[in-house]
Amino acid sequence: MTNAEWLALNSADTSAADNGQKQEGRDNGFVRALKAPFRALGRLFGHGKKDNKLQRISEKDIRRFESAPLNQIKDATVAQASARANPVDNAADHLEEGRTLLNNGNLNEAIEELSTAASMDPGLADARNLLGVAYDRKGLPELARRAFEEAVKLDGANAQILNNLGYVLYKNGDYRGAADRLKKAVKLAPDDARILNNLGLAQSQLGKFDDAYKNFARAGGEVTGRLNVANRLEIAGRSEEALKHYEAARLKAQQSANPGTQEITVVIEVQNGRITFASVKNHRRGMEAYEASALRLVRGRQYPTNKNGQDSVVVRISPLPAS
Repeated sequence: MTNAEWLALNSADTSAADNGQKQEGRDNGFVRALKAPFRALGRLFGHGKKDNKLQRISEKDIRRFESAPLNQIKDATVAQASARANPVDNAADHLEEGRTLLNNGNLNEAIEELSTAASMDPGLADARNLLGVAYDRKGLPELARRAFEEAVKLDGANAQILNNLGYVLYKNGDYRGAADRLKKAVKLAPDDARILNNLGLAQSQLGKFDDAYKNFARAGGEVTGRLNVANRLEIAGRSEEALKHYEAARLKAQQSANPGTQEITVVIEVQNGRITFASVKNHRRGMEAYEASALRLVRGRQYPTNKNGQDSVVVRISPLPAS
């Protein structure tokens, strides 16, 4: 199996990151089942190409797909012997034909070819994996899940297949199951941004936003990580927490553009939306001018009138001009 047979999630597109109103999973899509290097249908905070509309399916289609692996080849031993006698008609040929049909969008024919390949060689994990992709494209999530689960049983150490199963589970609301499979995939491919982003999305749905941020940041860096988790927090209705991450992302981007920037943490107390106390946390000798600037900026912040309690604000101050 090549690195192309993945399901991919657009973690958050630009408009969703800006206003948090993008519907859950709206731009999620499959990667084309190519043998070429992986290309996601969408990029993090970018608009990818949208999938074509699903082909219409009938009850007859579903019955045929559900029964295809058993109806086409009932005796795998006989099928394998026949394949050896006729090398042109073997599981590998049907697998490659199914891959081509899937790539071209011929889903019904692809499912038939891949089902034949899976029946002729019951140990062929690639066939089950591609069947899962095809079923999902057809709008048959339960068959997709079953196909991926069978593929995992055949090749449980394959990060690609675990990612695909995790994607389908996430897409259909089984966030805990998705996180479990994606964690296993991360162990096998710890630096793969696609899996890390998918895991971050599943963890966000479970309310584990700190863990989600860590995986988003591992996938795309601190700024992207904070924007991603801010987007998920905003969708979850946790706007104040989202704002902190948006602000931290903005400040980090500024700091990266100007490495001389100093980071100052200010502790504040708010009563009825007014800042009644502000103090620099962990005063550093020689940083008095930076700290004074940070305090002025913080005291000028505005909060809703119902805001009360303590908080901390991180302020990054650009290098002060030489006197």
